[in-house]
Amino acid sequence: MDLQIKKASAQDAQILVNIYNKAFYEDFVKYGECPGYGRSVSDMEKSIGEMPKYIACVDSNPVGAISLLNKGEGLYYIGALCVIPEFQRKGIGHKLLEFIKEEYKDWKRIELVTPADKEKNINFYTKKCGFNIDYEEMDGRVKVYHFSLQKL
Repeated sequence: MDLQIKKASAQDAQILVNIYNKAFYEDFVKYGECPGYGRSVSDMEKSIGEMPKYIACVDSNPVGAISLLNKGEGLYYIGALCVIPEFQRKGIGHKLLEFIKEEYKDWKRIELVTPADKEKNINFYTKKCGFNIDYEEMDGRVKVYHFSLQKL
């Protein structure tokens, strides 16, 4: 598997919309809402300007993405880390996260949010990536966990 990660530009907005829609469709169906699903190309173009995004490609096919917001002083927030279903459980999400940690060497803390009932996400972030669950809250009708990873 030839995995390449590239920084997204506004010209990649449609590609990102396609990745997000495939990756977050299950969440949209389950919860009736999902901030990553159903975005317009113009919204994605705007988001690329506000929050850098990276695309993971396997054999030149876009299969995953990660977005990261620099909150200052080494604090980063992952807005989305997603891999389309047929490419999940192949290490792509982990490689995207490792790429971000290498690309943004000044990181001290990385934060993210995921639904509290998404066991595969919780196991991925805690067991494979070393994140801790800090607290839970309701986000609309969905209970979510807030995760963080501290640099040692």
